[in-house]
Amino acid sequence: MKKFNVGIIGATGMVGQRFATLLENHPWFNVTVLAASPRSAGKKYGEVVAKKWVMDTPIPANMADIIVKDATADVEEIAKAVDFVFCAVDMKKDEIKALEERYAKAECPVVSNNSAHRFTPDVPMVVPELNSDHIKVIDAQRKRLGTKRGFIAVKSNCSLQSYVPALYPLDKAGYEIDKVLVCTYQAISGAGKTFETWPEMVDNCIPFIGGEEEKSEQEPLKIWGKVEGDQIVNAKEPAFTAQCIRVPVSNGHMGAVFVTFKDGKKPSKDEILKCWKEFSGRAQELELPHAPKQFLNYFTEDNLPQTKLQRTLEGGMAISIGRLREDTQYDYKFVCLSHNTLRGAAGGAVLLAELLCAEGYID
Repeated sequence: MKKFNVGIIGATGMVGQRFATLLENHPWFNVTVLAASPRSAGKKYGEVVAKKWVMDTPIPANMADIIVKDATADVEEIAKAVDFVFCAVDMKKDEIKALEERYAKAECPVVSNNSAHRFTPDVPMVVPELNSDHIKVIDAQRKRLGTKRGFIAVKSNCSLQSYVPALYPLDKAGYEIDKVLVCTYQAISGAGKTFETWPEMVDNCIPFIGGEEEKSEQEPLKIWGKVEGDQIVNAKEPAFTAQCIRVPVSNGHMGAVFVTFKDGKKPSKDEILKCWKEFSGRAQELELPHAPKQFLNYFTEDNLPQTKLQRTLEGGMAISIGRLREDTQYDYKFVCLSHNTLRGAAGGAVLLAELLCAEGYID
């Protein structure tokens, strides 16, 4: 199989570094372009990130000598050199929207980690196991952009990746969900930080993450939505409410979930566990390289899942669930866990790119 040549836009940041490590030995993708801000442009990637490398593995040897390009000034040059790009830039939202559209209009597909286009009606926001059918809206997006190849596809917010995968299969199995309350406990890497760069987080919790609660309440409704004509129409339910807390953990987002089903028709605990165990999606059907074999994993022990123990399950791409029990105010409550920079950020985007390639949207 001929490999796809890919670029990483925003390659020097934490998510960009995670993209680099995930793509170092990817069976389908070959990184040929790295791009970042003007202050990094013209220098070797290894030199730029040497003092701020935060991954557990070394700087990929096959990328260390790549000369970093200017992500905003070299758009056309980059677009001609690659089959598609991953985007993880640190810019203002309106600047990100404009930049990603520039790449798309230069006939370069964009698989984005950024939130800027998550609510653009004809941009699919996809968790490959859940709503893979949303990618068909790309045809309408290309008409709007006037492109043949170029388009934008995004992954959802990283904290959603812990609890939405546990809820969505239940709803689609016929156990319709009425309302959800979720409290998320989110790692500092979600803010692009480490304990060295954010010492204030040691022995501390912060009960506010800017914009996170709004995303946690609104983005699931796009995942639950449907493609109608030239856009994705968001669902009106289930009703989500969220409280998001930053906790002193390096990696891994945990969610405490409370759920009520419609019309008092709640499934039994055994029915829920069976649904989780048997659920798989398009990513598993296609056997995509980064698809976990067992997507949803339930732990029977009362003290599991634990962030430190389960966050890297199946390369950090699986979801861990535990403590399912009946609640006094909601029907059920449980906890769930995902790795925020793997399943939640870069890994989720890589899996989405694999889906797009397998389904013929990137050639």
